[in-house]
Amino acid sequence: MIDEVRAEPAARPQPLGVFPLPAGFFLVPGGEDTEACRADLVAGRVPQSWPPALRAHELALAGDIDGARAELRGDDPVTRYNRFVVDPDGEDPARLREDLGEPFAVLVDLVSFVLGRADSPPELGTADGELAALVLSAQATQAVDRGEPERALRLLEEAVTPALGVSRPLAGVLLGAAAAIRKDARVPGTSGPAQEVVDTLGRALELLDGTDLRVAQAEMHLTLALTLHEEAGERRDLLVRAVKHYQAALRLVTSGEAPELWAAAHANLATAYLTMPMTEASDQLRRGVAVRSLRSALKVYTPETHPERWASAQLNLANALVYVPSRHQGDNLVEAVELYEAVLEVRDREHDPLGRARVLANQGNALAHLGMFDHAKAKLYEARFIFEEFQDGESVRTVRTVLDEIARQTTLTRTQG
Repeated sequence: MIDEVRAEPAARPQPLGVFPLPAGFFLVPGGEDTEACRADLVAGRVPQSWPPALRAHELALAGDIDGARAELRGDDPVTRYNRFVVDPDGEDPARLREDLGEPFAVLVDLVSFVLGRADSPPELGTADGELAALVLSAQATQAVDRGEPERALRLLEEAVTPALGVSRPLAGVLLGAAAAIRKDARVPGTSGPAQEVVDTLGRALELLDGTDLRVAQAEMHLTLALTLHEEAGERRDLLVRAVKHYQAALRLVTSGEAPELWAAAHANLATAYLTMPMTEASDQLRRGVAVRSLRSALKVYTPETHPERWASAQLNLANALVYVPSRHQGDNLVEAVELYEAVLEVRDREHDPLGRARVLANQGNALAHLGMFDHAKAKLYEARFIFEEFQDGESVRTVRTVLDEIARQTTLTRTQG
């Protein structure tokens, strides 16, 4: 009787967790033809050449999940496991766990949790290396879901140790996740661990240096920039550092690869430039850069898909257009008035009265610059009424200043006439 031919065992370490799902959870089957690719993937590099045995991996990394599924036709445990990652309904988890055997059996329960088919991640058990790092990372995810960020951080810190022993990029990804959790758990402007977030992200980026994990790197640069930006206030040095990281994120990804990340980097870069103290002649040029970045963000943010972010970007763009130096200032003011009007359509008085009042005040100011005083006064009166209702004295005084200037200009015009 001829024994059944089985694929070679998968070698360790595996590139698990280095790349995003689903490719990031595929096992690389053993064999001389796959060894070079396994080493590349563990190091966070996309192989330049793929053997036929890894066609599914190549397609999955390129985002062709259906194509990857079609390539996974074998009956050996590794192929069946990889097929389970993209088609979990096609395999019996218990049987797959048994056939896969140690040390990889834990991956079946891990994938089940990640895909939402199990309530809890597996226990650590005897898992080591990249397997231990992934199990601990999954347990950290559950801790976050349960509102336990401190426990999640402890688990991720524990996961970094085995990851460092097998894959620097995996350790970097885990450190980036820890930094994001730490940032979300802190209160901006307090004595919270902002520097700890910055330091952790710096270390994570070092570990990802030289890899092809551009999206992961861009996410870390964005998180780092946001952390610095939140701490900056009017500190120019921190704003300058934040700007560099926003720019780094934008150099790494395109709008097609990571539209949300790309738009967020553009929108926040613009905000940093617009809030930066104007101390140099070159600062005026930054307003022009801010306008271009806001226009870029609005290619992704729409009223239907991102109503709040769209309104914020629209408002910032309108404000920037009012003050950006330009030979077409009149056209800029007209566009700003139209942008304000679009925001007013979604910021009604019932749900966001003060937000509406601020838009009205800005629009009235732009109309005043255009010399459309009657329209400007109507907007400014409505804004002032809302500010008075909510006892926002500073805003009331600002509106009155614009109304006084309109009255002065009107009187001057009549006198000259």
